[in-house]
Amino acid sequence: MKTIIPANRVNSVSEYYFSKKLKEVAEMNAAGKNVINLGVGSPDMPPSPEAINTFREHVKNAGEHGYQPYVGIPELRQGFAEWYKEWYNVDLDPKTEVQPLIGSKEGILHISLAFLNPGDGVLIPNPGYPTYSSVSHLAEATLIPYELKEELGWQPDFEELEKLDLSNVKLMWTNYPNMPTGAKATMELYEKLVAFGKKHGIVICNDNPYSFILNDTPLSILSVPGAKEICIELNSMSKSHNMPGWRMAMLASNPQFVNWVLKVKSNIDSGQFKPMQYAAVEALKATREWYDGMNRVYRSRRDLAGQIMTALGCTYDENQVGMFLWGKIPATAPGSEAIADKVLYEANVFLTPGFIFGSQGERYIRISLCCKNEALAEALERVKKINK
Repeated sequence: MKTIIPANRVNSVSEYYFSKKLKEVAEMNAAGKNVINLGVGSPDMPPSPEAINTFREHVKNAGEHGYQPYVGIPELRQGFAEWYKEWYNVDLDPKTEVQPLIGSKEGILHISLAFLNPGDGVLIPNPGYPTYSSVSHLAEATLIPYELKEELGWQPDFEELEKLDLSNVKLMWTNYPNMPTGAKATMELYEKLVAFGKKHGIVICNDNPYSFILNDTPLSILSVPGAKEICIELNSMSKSHNMPGWRMAMLASNPQFVNWVLKVKSNIDSGQFKPMQYAAVEALKATREWYDGMNRVYRSRRDLAGQIMTALGCTYDENQVGMFLWGKIPATAPGSEAIADKVLYEANVFLTPGFIFGSQGERYIRISLCCKNEALAEALERVKKINK
């Protein structure tokens, strides 16, 4: 029989780091190791009671189990628009400037397929979310990494960007508040990004799922005047509303960009389960008190994560936001993977090595705050024992 080989794009990506490593963690747990997982950012707190109750009521309705519109129900688009107005002071037309998504990870693919031809350039942050790179590979684009440096507050070096050949670049991925570094967004940064995109005809794609976690001033790049002309913003309810498994997200931009993305999306997936859409509408009505309550929990966890960093000899910026803690490993440590593996195999604690986010992350590790205080305290004691 003739040998079957996959498409070239399959060879351009590898299995996601967490997919591989969590298999190993599962094997260790099966062997009785009781690994504490401080790697993945999957919120362990529930959505609001209002969201859960709304889902329960709607799931009983026999007429709400069918296929749904690709653009989402009107109530959900309106809910996202009102959320953006209340918290970001951004006006969005719910009919033409909002597109619900089955998670923002899906949106990264849809945007890439909508805008990129094979060989087109994509600016990718280093360090950055690995999906920006892997999806760009799948779209057969040309990846152009740009370095984020600690001494520049993990913001792009626009002088260095201007030195690049940008003639073939179509997209630029940005992510603030930043993951993995926890760097905050600023209006000055967003203004520079919008100006850069307009100057070079580059679509600025800002991924913004962390703006409510340990952050008192949520910002949107779309609040910059004229930003919608050149920017797309992704947002997600996974982190901000404790709904990672619900896969409720959205993108916002000008009507033309939204329509192009919809053309791709409508040929790939279907609309989200209607009761979940109604529940998301209720979740989006969360008050400041609800967000503050969630952040009180994260703040206490952050204190313990900081103690773990200190026990490992790592340093970190106290001004970070988001649901992770990003720390610089000691100068004597061989690398982020080595220190993460040492902690995993000797302390049975899973941390994320920074190298998976790019070469600029090699001297860093990341701790997730999606773990209860008791487990974090136990992880701290285990780490202390191996570092005596």
